Amino acid sequence: MNSPWQTPNGMTRRHFMQHLAGSSAAAAASVTMGNAIYANADELKKNHKSAILLWMGGGPATIDIWDLKPGAPTGGPFRPISTTGDLQICEHMPLMAQQMHNMSIVRSMSTREADHNRGRYYMHTGYVPNPNIEHPSYGSVIAHETIQQRPELEIPPFVSVGGASSGPGFLGMSWAPFNVSSNGRIRNLEMGIEDRRLLQRMVALQEIETGFASRTRDLPASEHAKVLKKTFDLMTSDQMDAFRVEKEPEEVKERYGTDNFGQGCLLARRLVESGVPFVEVDLGGWDNHNNIHATLKDTKLPQLDRAMSALVEDLEQRELLKDTVVIWMGEFGRTPRINQGAGRDHFARAWSCVVGGGDLNGGVAVGQTNSEGTAVETQPYSSEDLMTTVCRGLGISTEKTFTSKNGRPMKIAGGGKVISELVS
Repeated sequence: MNSPWQTPNGMTRRHFMQHLAGSSAAAAASVTMGNAIYANADELKKNHKSAILLWMGGGPATIDIWDLKPGAPTGGPFRPISTTGDLQICEHMPLMAQQMHNMSIVRSMSTREADHNRGRYYMHTGYVPNPNIEHPSYGSVIAHETIQQRPELEIPPFVSVGGASSGPGFLGMSWAPFNVSSNGRIRNLEMGIEDRRLLQRMVALQEIETGFASRTRDLPASEHAKVLKKTFDLMTSDQMDAFRVEKEPEEVKERYGTDNFGQGCLLARRLVESGVPFVEVDLGGWDNHNNIHATLKDTKLPQLDRAMSALVEDLEQRELLKDTVVIWMGEFGRTPRINQGAGRDHFARAWSCVVGGGDLNGGVAVGQTNSEGTAVETQPYSSEDLMTTVCRGLGISTEKTFTSKNGRPMKIAGGGKVISELVS
């Protein structure tokens, strides 16, 4: 049974307080940067970079979505269609076809991890798993490196929607993902009649701690009092309105799709619009070892097409896409060979990711696989390369070196190279 201070996805009161402590300290340290002070919410929206990761848990069959092989024995039944970019995609993604001038496909991904857990870790961090060190994920790194752009941000800088993302590693719990459901519900953070007792307790506790801190002048007591104030401020902050997806017009909710992924993408747009640096939206169910093409045609691709296209279109129309990088990926692709169960198995040797927005080029296909999709024929790219390129698209220097808890210097994204076709 969840405690009264636990979110639906398991974030405890302790973790929530650590989030607030970290964001409060980071904001205080970054009110000024290069003599630039962001004084109001409008400026906050004008001067921030963000990223949205659409995570396809299970390993999607990119050979059936972004890199089709019509006529090949490995190709399957789907056919490619033209798009608004200089590339073709699956016929069952007609709405995304209208948005591909904004997005590019990296068709020459070639990685080493074909296990779900190891692949998930690698694609989220740019590092292969190491038992001696835990590396920070995309969201933690991007939140950490862009928080100085939004000193007035009161809500968490890294939000994971509909599923748990990878963690902050050695950056610490202040940069961990803040998990919410796809409808934006955060237990005990929406003020109402049922929360009055919680509010009364917080006020009483604040009075006790303030008095104790003033008498003892103890630094930990003072810092805890600041975190408590940050909690209270968050619960009453106008920025919490960003989580209220239900306030969107019905036609907007319908355009994204009323399923969890559609509403999660809509929530992601609301969050980056409010200044959140990183949002991850989870869409699982891609581990299709059996009956893959019926599953894709009838369920997964219509769901993906509707929500992803609405998100990209909205970001462009609201002039947010130039400051927001959108990443679509899973932990690996799936085999060109179709197995006896009419499915595809795990395959990391040759597959695709999709990326666009920010300072990245849209509408192009980077690299190519051979006629049957079994191998990359051009320059292969890795998770390190993709993460380095995303950081470049956000103006984040990957030359910066962190120091891990065991004292080792660690580069962002494992020192990968920029995918040159995606940068001007």
